[in-house]
Amino acid sequence: MSRPTGRRLIAENRRARHDYELLEKMEAGIVLKGTEVKSIRGGKVQLKDSYVEIRDGDAYLVGAHISPYSHGNIQNHDPERPRRLLLNRREIDRIFGKTTIQGLTCVPLSIYLSGNLVKLEVAIARGKKLYDKRQAEKKKRMAAEAEEAIRGARR
Repeated sequence: MSRPTGRRLIAENRRARHDYELLEKMEAGIVLKGTEVKSIRGGKVQLKDSYVEIRDGDAYLVGAHISPYSHGNIQNHDPERPRRLLLNRREIDRIFGKTTIQGLTCVPLSIYLSGNLVKLEVAIARGKKLYDKRQAEKKKRMAAEAEEAIRGARR
């Protein structure tokens, strides 16, 4: 039997892209319970206000909400529990060094299915200042206006 391939996006943390300057991205697996996987496949995930924390040499996803599975039983999971991330030792050490020494943070960007596996895209990021956010918004608006002007000129 062959495994299905491709990448199916389940949830995205768009707020992280707005609030942070993304420096380095990496992919991580997540340790989940059975009902969590079924809930994720149903799209019942929210990454808003979540972050990655290093505890006892392991990386954990903290603050992510995975709703309890609707057809679950007493074995259902706690929606806000910290979930262990599957990363290489070198990646964990890099995250630990950059978050403690350089004062950066590690935020989840998206959760997706890669074949049958649930993966999380995380990034080491630096917080944006308010003026940086305004400048990025202005740049986006200018690009949209230019695109609209080009489309108008073609007609």
